[in-house]
Amino acid sequence: YVSRVAVRVSLSLNNFKFGKDKIIVYYILTHNKLKTEPWLNDITQAARRECRKAERKWEKDKLQVSYDILRDSWHKYQKIVKNQKSAYFAGVINDNCHKPRVLFSILSSVLNPPQSNCTEASAETCEAFLNFFVEKILSIRAHILPPSYDPSVIFTPLAIFSHFEPVSLFKLGKIVTQIKSGSPSDVLPPRFFKEVWGTIGPYIQRLINSSLTLGHVPVIFKQAVVQPLLKPPGLDASLLSNFRPISKLPFVSKILEKEVCSQLQTFLESQNIFEVFQSGFKALHSTETALLRVFNDILLTADSGKSVLLVLLDLTAAFDTVDHNILIYRLEHHVGIRGTALEWFKSYLSDRSFSVSLGKFHSSSAPLPCGVPQGSILGPLLFSIYLLPLGHIIKKHKVSFHFYADDCQIYLPLKHNDLNPLRPILECLKDIRAWLALNFLNFNEKKTEVIIFGPNGPGVPPSDLGPLTSCVKSIVTNLGVKFDTALKMDKQVNTVVRKSFFQLRQLSKVKPFISFCDLERVLHAFVTTRLDYCNGLYIGIDQASLSRLQMVQNAAARLLTGTRKHEHITPVLASLHWLPVHFRIHFKILLLAFKVLNGLAPSDLSDLLHQYTPQRSLRSSDQSLLAVPMSRLKHRGDRAFAVVAPKLWNKLPLHIRLAPTLEMFKSLLKTHFFSKAF
Repeated sequence: YVSRVAVRVSLSLNNFKFGKDKIIVYYILTHNKLKTEPWLNDITQAARRECRKAERKWEKDKLQVSYDILRDSWHKYQKIVKNQKSAYFAGVINDNCHKPRVLFSILSSVLNPPQSNCTEASAETCEAFLNFFVEKILSIRAHILPPSYDPSVIFTPLAIFSHFEPVSLFKLGKIVTQIKSGSPSDVLPPRFFKEVWGTIGPYIQRLINSSLTLGHVPVIFKQAVVQPLLKPPGLDASLLSNFRPISKLPFVSKILEKEVCSQLQTFLESQNIFEVFQSGFKALHSTETALLRVFNDILLTADSGKSVLLVLLDLTAAFDTVDHNILIYRLEHHVGIRGTALEWFKSYLSDRSFSVSLGKFHSSSAPLPCGVPQGSILGPLLFSIYLLPLGHIIKKHKVSFHFYADDCQIYLPLKHNDLNPLRPILECLKDIRAWLALNFLNFNEKKTEVIIFGPNGPGVPPSDLGPLTSCVKSIVTNLGVKFDTALKMDKQVNTVVRKSFFQLRQLSKVKPFISFCDLERVLHAFVTTRLDYCNGLYIGIDQASLSRLQMVQNAAARLLTGTRKHEHITPVLASLHWLPVHFRIHFKILLLAFKVLNGLAPSDLSDLLHQYTPQRSLRSSDQSLLAVPMSRLKHRGDRAFAVVAPKLWNKLPLHIRLAPTLEMFKSLLKTHFFSKAF
């Protein structure tokens, strides 16, 4: 059976090779030119040649008529370049208007050409990266000391998943449209692959279904091409340790992984196997919902008069050190994967290899005896399964926690009358370290951060935090948001304002070349999304911080409309139909409340809101009202999602609360806030 699958792979790839030579020629013609501005083309080059021709004529005879011809040619050339530049930006914006990340990447590369990741791309550099990545993982695993005990909790799967269902050609077609990238080793680039899907689709369907039913993954699907990524940008590119390995897998293997991921997720959701407080790579979950739940718990605890200790754990190269045997055990005994489905996962994890690519240079290949690829579709889900026991260990100590992929945070109220308030979290950390070591995950104490929040101001660190004493910070970055000990969010606001004004300065450079509508799209992608990210955490912040955020929106409106600095901005915002920042924050809170009430939000947020049920029959019983919990402090409990969301919700007109769909609710809510704002 294994050989049959391998033969089908070869046959399918041979069918692709009919266009390989043409693709190579196309690649050489389009990529082996000197790097130039992307909007320069044959039209601009022809106009430039006319300028040079007129320039040579004027330099030769120095006549006034020749000078006039040169000046006219130069003006014509500048006009053509501006038109081509405008056409280029319009095309980029139209093609990526719903993909802010792609749009940001393209425009940033044009406005600020990136520096090369390496001082020199060569085969020797590729080999150096290959050896570094291999030695790094081996070194991490070698330095993990096995603990003296096992804190794991015993699992018993409630259901069995023994085989994958065959996939239809129609579903595969939808999957192909969703996948954006492939591997440098692909015979066909992804966009060409999609164009000829009608011809090669049946071949791919037979290939995918053979793999699923026979429980085998062809070796060619397990050969990754790693492209080192300097992260974060701006670090010293001469240090290999500043690079993160990003795996590029073959396009067809991603199709296979997408289908396996879909069927596995359906099974996990039906059996409630997912960890409730794991927000990474799950439908309806995001970093924003994760932070909103953590922030809510911290505010309510502080409102009750207790301090809160938050620990942000750092795991070094967590995806790369996953042990394959342990992962297979987890799939079989914790999830309930058996039969050909289990054989498929064993085949998927075995005989994996990778090479490093830098431009046109490549390294040799090296085996991957451990880890799940970060660039794969299935890798993040498998990592979440790998971490399943960790949540149960933390719950055993009655310590609150939240995961987002490999970002782990635990937090605990500190009781002032307790003789040893840190005992639960220190014992929990001891078990976490032991479990991580048993599972070949490296707990990096040097990068682990601790922050303490007080009930009325900055939290005072206890006299003895044990090994965490040196980790205490006054400001920490949690999933991209800065938390401060006073819970003012002013450091986060400072960061948002600084980065937003930088983007506005950059966008002012392209304003002359793009239309009004295109500039508005770009402003929303670059600036408004930054203002809106996790803005539910801004509820109740001081007016000074709120005014600074509003200044950013005002500046964006002035850039778009050309409004002068001292002109009144409120009519401009009204004409643009832009809700002010204050109302955007309320909009986000109410939007999440609607999602909670309609089953469109994570369960950890849904647990915070409850329908109002009066003790006796009242007219308010059918008003779709929410119960409002009690709180004491304006800057603590009143800002918690569990408190502020019901308060805002109950103030809405009834017809908005009873909106039948999400789109209708958003439309009615914006109209309601717009009438209040202007």
